[in-house]
Amino acid sequence: MDTELLKTFLEVSRTRHFGRAAENLFLTQSAISARIRQLEESLGVALFTRTRNDIQLTPAGVRMSRYAESILSTWNRARQDAALKADDRESLAIGGMFSLWDIVLQDWLGRVHTEHPALALLAEAGSQDVLVRKLLDGAIDLAFMWEPPQMTELELEEIGQIQLVLVSTRAGLSVEESMREGYIRVDWGTSFAIAHGRHFPDIQPPVMRVSHGRMALALLLQGQGTTAYIAEPMVQEYIARGDLHRVAEAPVLDRAFHAVTPHAIVQRRALIAELISLVREMTDRQSAVSRARG
Repeated sequence: MDTELLKTFLEVSRTRHFGRAAENLFLTQSAISARIRQLEESLGVALFTRTRNDIQLTPAGVRMSRYAESILSTWNRARQDAALKADDRESLAIGGMFSLWDIVLQDWLGRVHTEHPALALLAEAGSQDVLVRKLLDGAIDLAFMWEPPQMTELELEEIGQIQLVLVSTRAGLSVEESMREGYIRVDWGTSFAIAHGRHFPDIQPPVMRVSHGRMALALLLQGQGTTAYIAEPMVQEYIARGDLHRVAEAPVLDRAFHAVTPHAIVQRRALIAELISLVREMTDRQSAVSRARG
């Protein structure tokens, strides 16, 4: 199968617009339409329903989108490994949830590259469902997640705790005030939701709900909200500069994250164990700094 067809399908699926997909892929709209038609003919099913101002995935399109990402990821991994074969270099494919890149994985990736300059790295961010699928398909070797599924095919290892702290654009707010004046609720997952509900059972509806801490941080700095629970490493510099303030006496809500590898993986086990130890070391150092400040 032509991988360009899959790339085009995923771009149309993401934008839900043939014209915007054409712009993003530097193609004409007629070329986009031709590629989608070719893919649909090869599969024998319609992937999109098309109306004048609305493009939606069909049930077959939804199913196909799950495979298309894995196929492209596996193909890219195969190309990388084949290219490295000649000089006998090692490669490693790493995935992490979007929010974890903001908190710890970006700095960790820099350390990995510095300490293993000959290692060919493939790094990507994704949702938990996508990362799990790629682990099972062999497209990635190691992934980091908040709450990984319990599956016999996967090995799970808790790395450490990330501290989520309540910060505000205004100094001196009480906990009660911070929860009713411009509070932005971040979806940090199930365990956070349970702890949040236990500590704040009767709060008013938030001014906004967002899926990632980075979104809440940007909104606070833009003056579009007053308070939010954000990972402490993400707000250290803003607190130090006086742009944000810790809400006194607000509970710190810890969030565990995990390293996940396929059980079947044989090669690179020692390297993966070393890299997991490195991210644990960095996380422990962050936690120690957070406790000293809090």
